[in-house]
Amino acid sequence: MIQPANRVNAIQEYYFSRKLKEVAKMNAEGQHVISLAIGSPDMPPSQQTIDKLCEVAHRPDAHGYQPTVGIPELRKSMAAFYRKWYGVELDWASGLQPLIGSKEGILHVTLAFCNPGDEVLIPDPGYPTYTALNKILGTKITYYDLREDNGWQPDFDALERMDLSRVKLMWTNYPNMPTGGNARMETYERLVDFARRHDIVIVNDNPYSLILNDHPLSILQVEGAKDCCIELNSMSKSFNMPGWRVAMLASNAQFVSWILKIKSNIDNGMFRGIQLAAAEAFNTNSSDWHHLYNVETYLRRRKIAEEIMTALHCSFDPSQVGMFLWGKIPDQYANVEELTEQLLHEAKVFVTPGFIFGENGKRYIRISLCAKDGQMKEALERVKEIFK
Repeated sequence: MIQPANRVNAIQEYYFSRKLKEVAKMNAEGQHVISLAIGSPDMPPSQQTIDKLCEVAHRPDAHGYQPTVGIPELRKSMAAFYRKWYGVELDWASGLQPLIGSKEGILHVTLAFCNPGDEVLIPDPGYPTYTALNKILGTKITYYDLREDNGWQPDFDALERMDLSRVKLMWTNYPNMPTGGNARMETYERLVDFARRHDIVIVNDNPYSLILNDHPLSILQVEGAKDCCIELNSMSKSFNMPGWRVAMLASNAQFVSWILKIKSNIDNGMFRGIQLAAAEAFNTNSSDWHHLYNVETYLRRRKIAEEIMTALHCSFDPSQVGMFLWGKIPDQYANVEELTEQLLHEAKVFVTPGFIFGENGKRYIRISLCAKDGQMKEALERVKEIFK
């Protein structure tokens, strides 16, 4: 009998892919589930971004293959974005690589730096794609703990006690998803020092730095970071463009060239209209508009999310940033799914159980701010009714 490759059996269908089928079935039955689970911005990008896409789409000469390296207009705008928000100077011609989303970047970076059997460090809790893609690619996964009592920052003493001889990459994600733990310059400085001493490449995933965060940081602000670090950034969250699939990675020219070797053998450049529209979104006026609009919207929704957490008797850190609210469930529940399934089937509210992010997320839930204010208020009323 025909069998799939072993890697297919090493992973499961993505949690949201599976669970959303159940939610869709409930909605088809008229149950009207409110989803506060997915981090997909429900707002549009700026009008000038959309207008630029439409303008370019009408050009008869704009529909051919595009260079994998990305067009100069997009690369220059990405460099300007880093200069504006982080004070980081990047060489637009060799220190940047546009990506068709950050997930693609996780794949290409791992392919460029790791052989099967090489070791990677992945945070727990952390983005599930770090684990899934490394299982697919046959690397050895070692988890490092993030804990609430340490502000969800790495425990460097514990890291130093590990056998690091086969570690090639270390994945970090600040501001952290799912916990909302903010980036700290002290953490970035220690990560760069750690990478240099152990010949490890740090890959910092940084898509949330402009969401409810007064002090956006980049690991590339640290002196010498470009020699041993790669940073991923994305337009999905800050610019309300998740379906457009536009992201970037920034590092030194050598690292970028290795990644481009992999990427150029897997895909072609994205549609020219999307690249030029993304460049338009990065310009000063549009960039400021997105920032102000998003902050105003997410601040309102965050207050409602905090009321939902309180109604559920969950504890949370009010200083967390990003487009989610992360909370610890009461001791009365045997496990997090006991609460999330009750929420789904009794209150008809879908939130994310923290176990999907790792062992250290098993007593937490995550509420997304990516739902209209009216939906979030309705979810709050449903929760109050069920959890009196």
